[in-house]
Amino acid sequence: MTPPPTHLDPSELGNKDYWQKTYTSDLSTNTTIPTHQGTSWFSEHNATPTTLTYLLSLSPPLPPTTSILDLGTGTGELLFHILSSSPFTGRKLGIDYAPASIDLATRLARQKGYPEDAVRFQCWDILSQRDGSDWKDGEFDLVLDKGTFDAVSLNADVDAESGKRVCEVYRDRVMPMVKTGGRFLVTSCNWTEGELREWFEGGGGGDGEQHGRFEFEGRVEYPKFRFGGVEGQGVYGVCFRKVAVMGL
Repeated sequence: MTPPPTHLDPSELGNKDYWQKTYTSDLSTNTTIPTHQGTSWFSEHNATPTTLTYLLSLSPPLPPTTSILDLGTGTGELLFHILSSSPFTGRKLGIDYAPASIDLATRLARQKGYPEDAVRFQCWDILSQRDGSDWKDGEFDLVLDKGTFDAVSLNADVDAESGKRVCEVYRDRVMPMVKTGGRFLVTSCNWTEGELREWFEGGGGGDGEQHGRFEFEGRVEYPKFRFGGVEGQGVYGVCFRKVAVMGL
């Protein structure tokens, strides 16, 4: 098994309490200023429209009935953009471990005029809650992660079952949510494309491939820069395809 990349140093950005306080503040502000939508991760990189542009460029195209799960949905803005700017009419669900996130996203959905069956939000902790069958209703064609793995990577907690840091078991938590043949697209400012491939395509230090495995499919293109003769970019987007493992 390929070892995972070196861990990041823990930060408050990896703590649930930090995000609960952040979204509680956003809820309070939205009450008095309804135009306040909360923070959009990687907005300076236009990550939300860039992600959708990539998804719409896939060949063959994703069918309109594509079901979509947004991990760590935050304010729900990625799903809202998909609702307003794409042909996808399938099930859309956003999950987050911060209850205030779900309250805020649900409120914003109503403020935007979306009916309850257009998009749903559910409080659920992918790091500590294992089943989710009461709301998940099966696997998804497309699972999105915009900054969530970044936050998980900054969490110092250890998984109770494996004794590993939670970032090392994240891949194994995500895998059962993706249909075989479906896609997982992760956007990160903390990890390069190569490192993301090590975490997810390479096994991520998890418990193996009992639910399938991820294969690299493509990259989301973002502007590049050069500094000191080295080329880099501020954010990376990598798309993986879930494939079955022979014999499973």
